[in-house]
Amino acid sequence: MSVWIAIGVAAVGCYAVKLLGLLVPAGALERPLVRRLAALLPVALLAALTAQQTFADGQDLVLDARAAGVVAAAVALLLRAPFLLVVAAAVVVTAGVRAMGG
Repeated sequence: MSVWIAIGVAAVGCYAVKLLGLLVPAGALERPLVRRLAALLPVALLAALTAQQTFADGQDLVLDARAAGVVAAAVALLLRAPFLLVVAAAVVVTAGVRAMGG
Protein backbone atom coordinates (compact mmCIF):
# COMPACT_ATOMS: atom_id res chain seq x y z
CA MET A 1 0.00 0.00 0.00
CA SER A 2 2.94 2.36 0.49
CA VAL A 3 3.48 2.48 -3.28
CA TRP A 4 0.01 3.96 -3.75
CA ILE A 5 0.70 6.51 -1.04
CA ALA A 6 3.91 7.51 -2.84
CA ILE A 7 2.01 7.80 -6.13
CA GLY A 8 -0.65 9.95 -4.47
CA VAL A 9 1.92 12.21 -2.83
CA ALA A 10 3.77 12.58 -6.15
CA ALA A 11 0.54 13.43 -7.98
CA VAL A 12 -0.45 16.04 -5.39
CA GLY A 13 3.07 17.47 -5.46
CA CYS A 14 3.05 17.75 -9.26
CA TYR A 15 -0.33 19.45 -9.18
CA ALA A 16 0.88 21.88 -6.49
CA VAL A 17 3.96 22.80 -8.52
CA LYS A 18 1.81 23.36 -11.61
CA LEU A 19 -0.61 25.50 -9.61
CA LEU A 20 2.25 27.48 -8.09
CA GLY A 21 3.55 28.22 -11.59
CA LEU A 22 0.15 29.54 -12.62
CA LEU A 23 0.00 31.83 -9.59
CA VAL A 24 3.27 33.62 -10.41
CA PRO A 25 2.51 37.17 -11.62
CA ALA A 26 3.18 37.82 -15.32
CA GLY A 27 5.43 40.76 -14.47
CA ALA A 28 7.83 38.47 -12.60
CA LEU A 29 8.20 36.24 -15.64
CA GLU A 30 9.10 39.13 -17.94
CA ARG A 31 12.27 40.10 -16.10
CA PRO A 32 15.44 39.56 -18.19
CA LEU A 33 17.11 37.33 -15.60
CA VAL A 34 14.08 35.06 -15.32
CA ARG A 35 13.76 34.83 -19.10
CA ARG A 36 17.43 33.94 -19.47
CA LEU A 37 17.25 31.31 -16.74
CA ALA A 38 14.11 29.84 -18.30
CA ALA A 39 15.95 29.55 -21.61
CA LEU A 40 19.05 27.91 -20.11
CA LEU A 41 17.44 25.58 -17.57
CA PRO A 42 16.23 22.90 -20.03
CA VAL A 43 19.70 22.67 -21.59
CA ALA A 44 21.33 22.27 -18.18
CA LEU A 45 18.82 19.62 -17.10
CA LEU A 46 19.27 17.66 -20.33
CA ALA A 47 23.06 17.80 -19.98
CA ALA A 48 22.85 16.58 -16.39
CA LEU A 49 20.50 13.75 -17.35
CA THR A 50 22.78 12.72 -20.22
CA ALA A 51 25.84 12.71 -17.96
CA GLN A 52 24.06 10.71 -15.27
CA GLN A 53 22.75 8.13 -17.73
CA THR A 54 26.12 7.86 -19.49
CA PHE A 55 28.60 7.73 -16.64
CA ALA A 56 26.65 6.23 -13.72
CA ASP A 57 25.50 2.75 -12.85
CA GLY A 58 23.69 3.00 -9.55
CA GLN A 59 26.20 4.53 -7.16
CA ASP A 60 29.23 3.66 -9.31
CA LEU A 61 31.02 5.77 -11.89
CA VAL A 62 31.52 3.79 -15.11
CA LEU A 63 33.30 4.36 -18.38
CA ASP A 64 31.91 1.99 -21.00
CA ALA A 65 30.48 1.93 -24.52
CA ARG A 66 27.99 4.67 -23.71
CA ALA A 67 30.84 7.13 -23.19
CA ALA A 68 32.22 6.27 -26.63
CA GLY A 69 28.79 6.96 -28.11
CA VAL A 70 28.62 10.35 -26.43
CA VAL A 71 32.09 11.21 -27.74
CA ALA A 72 31.02 10.18 -31.25
CA ALA A 73 27.92 12.35 -30.97
CA ALA A 74 30.02 15.29 -29.76
CA VAL A 75 32.38 14.92 -32.72
CA ALA A 76 29.44 14.77 -35.12
CA LEU A 77 28.01 17.90 -33.52
CA LEU A 78 31.34 19.70 -33.88
CA LEU A 79 31.31 18.76 -37.55
CA ARG A 80 27.81 20.31 -37.78
CA ALA A 81 26.14 17.07 -38.80
CA PRO A 82 22.32 16.91 -38.89
CA PHE A 83 20.70 15.71 -35.67
CA LEU A 84 19.62 12.37 -37.11
CA LEU A 85 23.21 11.69 -38.19
CA VAL A 86 24.46 12.63 -34.71
CA VAL A 87 22.11 10.10 -33.13
CA ALA A 88 23.03 7.46 -35.72
CA ALA A 89 26.75 7.99 -35.09
CA ALA A 90 26.25 7.57 -31.36
CA VAL A 91 24.22 4.39 -31.86
CA VAL A 92 26.66 2.83 -34.31
CA VAL A 93 29.73 3.62 -32.19
CA THR A 94 28.08 2.38 -28.99
CA ALA A 95 26.96 -0.84 -30.67
CA GLY A 96 30.39 -1.34 -32.23
CA VAL A 97 32.22 -0.88 -28.92
CA ARG A 98 29.79 -3.26 -27.19
CA ALA A 99 30.22 -5.83 -29.97
CA MET A 100 34.02 -5.67 -29.69
CA GLY A 101 34.00 -5.77 -25.91
CA GLY A 102 31.66 -8.69 -25.57
